[in-house]
Amino acid sequence: MSEPRSPLWRHIVGSDVRTVAFMGMTKNTGKTVALNHVLAAAAQAGCTAGVTSIGRDGEDRDQVFQVPKPPVMVWPGSLVATARTTLQRAKVKTRYLGSTDISSPMGEILLVQVLEKGEMEIAGASRSADQHTAIALLQQCGADRVMLDGALGRSHHASPAIADGVVLATGAALGGGMGDVLRKTRDRLAILNLAAAPAEVQQRCAMVFEDGGVGLWGPAGEAVFQAPIATLNAGTTLLAQAQGRAVALVAVSGAVGRALWAALLSLAQANPGLTVMVADGTKLFVEASDLAQLQRLGAQLLAHRAIRLMGLTVNPFSPYGGSFQADDFLATAQHAFPGLCVSDVLLEFDGVSA
Repeated sequence: MSEPRSPLWRHIVGSDVRTVAFMGMTKNTGKTVALNHVLAAAAQAGCTAGVTSIGRDGEDRDQVFQVPKPPVMVWPGSLVATARTTLQRAKVKTRYLGSTDISSPMGEILLVQVLEKGEMEIAGASRSADQHTAIALLQQCGADRVMLDGALGRSHHASPAIADGVVLATGAALGGGMGDVLRKTRDRLAILNLAAAPAEVQQRCAMVFEDGGVGLWGPAGEAVFQAPIATLNAGTTLLAQAQGRAVALVAVSGAVGRALWAALLSLAQANPGLTVMVADGTKLFVEASDLAQLQRLGAQLLAHRAIRLMGLTVNPFSPYGGSFQADDFLATAQHAFPGLCVSDVLLEFDGVSA
């Protein structure tokens, strides 16, 4: 076996990550192409890859826009956790390894070993607990690294509670000029790349992230309020509990939508220097401009667990028009994000057999 000359693959194997989630900024930004690139590199390097998904992927046509999309390409020795229905129409031979005891709308999630190179449709578990189970079983079957494929509008598989690292795919399909695409990508990275809170803050908030819900603390570290309530509708409760009290820290374990974010802005305005702690960037359903507004109020936004970005892949092609010149787009993106491993995996395929 030879070592691929892929910068993305080298960055992954040079780290200690065992589970990598693949996310796309939108449809047709090259997420599946990036996944296939890494699977090919793993095969070339003699690394046993495990593959599963949080949604249906590998279908012949994009189910939203009805344009052709690349299939998931698997290699001999790859380990896959996918729904029974997908195996019944698979285009490759597989060997049954066992059941995961996880159900899905497309049938029970089964474990198989791929016996030949070819295309597969992959549909895995949707719930976080089931994803943990599928990953653990793939690793028990011998997967050196597990690749998690995502789905449109869903990012919880990229949470550091599930994945050790994330590959984000961006591209011309976002629309607008090259500058617009890079700005939208930078905004998304601002949300995903929240810094982890320091140890003392983590310790104070530990119960919130263990039990779920929300919590408030005062300037001296005293507990003001804590309850395992649903976070999406917790804004009114937080404002009521903070009424007439000084608040220095807010912890939110679950999803943060518009209503809760409005409450957090109100708390920040009333409490200069407020620290807001969320589980991670995948739980934020707000815009980068909202983060900037919170910062302008003097507040600090931190994560319980920081997301580890393994790479940013760029796709110059858009099926809707407005494609970019590949070399220019890659060079511009690398200049725009100097701290990241930025790559166009199709330009780098000379070191990875297709």
